[in-house]
Amino acid sequence: MNDTKQFSDRRSALDRFGALAASTRAARERRRPASPQWAAWGFLAPVTLYLALFYAYPLYRNLDLSLRDYTVRSFVQGDAPFTGLANYRKIIDDSVFAPALLHTVVFTAACLVFQYAVGLALAVFFNQNFRLSATLRALFLIPWLLPLIVSASTWSWMLNSDSGVVNSVLHAVGIGPVNWLTSPSWSLASVIIANIWIGVPFNLVVLYSGLQSIPGSLYEAAALDGANAWHRFWRITFPLLRPVSAITLLLGLIYTLKVFDIIWIMTKGGPADSSTTFATWSYQLGFGNLLPAFGPGAAVGNLLVVAALVFGLIYVRVQRKQALS
Repeated sequence: MNDTKQFSDRRSALDRFGALAASTRAARERRRPASPQWAAWGFLAPVTLYLALFYAYPLYRNLDLSLRDYTVRSFVQGDAPFTGLANYRKIIDDSVFAPALLHTVVFTAACLVFQYAVGLALAVFFNQNFRLSATLRALFLIPWLLPLIVSASTWSWMLNSDSGVVNSVLHAVGIGPVNWLTSPSWSLASVIIANIWIGVPFNLVVLYSGLQSIPGSLYEAAALDGANAWHRFWRITFPLLRPVSAITLLLGLIYTLKVFDIIWIMTKGGPADSSTTFATWSYQLGFGNLLPAFGPGAAVGNLLVVAALVFGLIYVRVQRKQALS
């Protein structure tokens, strides 16, 4: 009798322990999906807040500026009337629009081509790992590290028509002085040269890092097959560097589209709007006059945003196709 009672007590105790363990496991299983989810939202919240405050809201405000007739009074009081696309029609009909568009395209294309070409040539050169390679690479980073106002002021002094170093060198070799910053024929070329000098180090750093990821065994195998340096570059280096080149050109495009400091400090978009781009024109409309045109200035800025967005979407589409192929 006692044995039977002890057996039943032990069994009931085991049943209670099993029930308790089962309930504990069930509670843990219920909590497991929730914990990672709340942790993910916790990490995502600061980024979302940052993007909303410093990207989404400014873009919204700029779009609102371009769709209303803002004056200084209505900008303060916030009662600007809605005008729709009138500001966009106004800038398109403006006589400055066509030259500014042409200058923006020429400035962006020339800077991208030369920055990438020179940066790639220097990256291939420094990839040889010769003596003083690291020191020279560090020296080439100086233009990238300098504040833009310092770089632009330096180039303004170098290209000065009367006392500039460039004209002094030209005079020494028997060439007459060139009005780099005051001639409509040379002002755009001057700011392009300055911006190329500033952007080459960025291309050098990114492309050099891409070259470091290419296995050296590929070059050794190509050399054994009789490929010369030119063939190794076109058959190995350039194709394998294509993903890095794509992101380098995209970032360079976005940066070059919005270049304002260099042009404004060197030429202020002149003379006679000969070096005016969309970036400088937007500033001139919004802040460069006694009676600022906030709406048209914001409309010009939005055209730059749309251009950058279009090229960004093209890049994403191309990368997606390459990943699927």
